[in-house]
Amino acid sequence: MSRKDKLLYIKIIHTVIWLFFNVVIFYLLYTAIVNKIDKWTWICIGLVLMEGLVLMAFKMFCPLTVIARKYSDSTANNFDIFLPNWLAKYNKLIYTTIFSIAVIIVVYRLVVD
Repeated sequence: MSRKDKLLYIKIIHTVIWLFFNVVIFYLLYTAIVNKIDKWTWICIGLVLMEGLVLMAFKMFCPLTVIARKYSDSTANNFDIFLPNWLAKYNKLIYTTIFSIAVIIVVYRLVVD
């Protein structure tokens, strides 16, 4: 299999995982806003925290980015995922902010309700 094909597979897998975590984070935000905190809310929080631990273990890089680096010399932020470059660049900041807001709302709901 060529380097280009390997990179393509990594990009597909990375994008699917990114989409999964979008669903997780936005479900968490939804349950927080509508005050429907259930076991899935806590599972979402756990999944995102585990993702954070993985990122910290890899010096704030996704393990797939580390693997993809072997197959590309590109300096673009989106060389390893099917996202616009600006979104790939600010991905962690955007989604950490959304996650933090959701968790703050969950904590507020638990304390006030």
